[in-house]
Amino acid sequence: MTVTTTGMSFALQGLRQALDSLSEPGASLGSWRWSVRQQMAGVRDALLAEAEHAGEGWLVARKGSVLRERTMLLTRLSALGTPVLESDEVDAVRAELDRLLVDLGRHAQRLHDLAYDEVELELGGSE
Repeated sequence: MTVTTTGMSFALQGLRQALDSLSEPGASLGSWRWSVRQQMAGVRDALLAEAEHAGEGWLVARKGSVLRERTMLLTRLSALGTPVLESDEVDAVRAELDRLLVDLGRHAQRLHDLAYDEVELELGGSE
C-alpha cells in the first residue's frame, strides 16, 4: 500500500480549519457549509488515492484491515455530505465530523505504521 501522507495531512488540516471557521466572527453558515463540503471532497480524494497492491506475508492481514477501515471512513464521509449542506442540526453534524476527523487521523497513523513496517521488512529489520 502506497501512502500519500502529505495529501492526507493537508486534507485533514483543511477540514479542521473549515470546521473551526464557523466560530470566527462574521462567519456565514452558508459559506461554512460550502467550505466544509469542499474540504470533505479533499479528504475523500486523499482516501481514494491510497494505492493498493499485493503484500508480503504477515502484512497482508494488516493491509486488508486498513482497506476495510478506509471503506468505512469513505462511507461515513459520504453519509455526511448532504447533512453538511442541509441539516438544521449544525452542531450535531459538526460533532460527527469532529469524530470522523479523529478516526481519519488514526487511519493516517495506521498507514504510517504500515509503510514503516513495509520498509523495515524490505531492509531486513533490526536482526
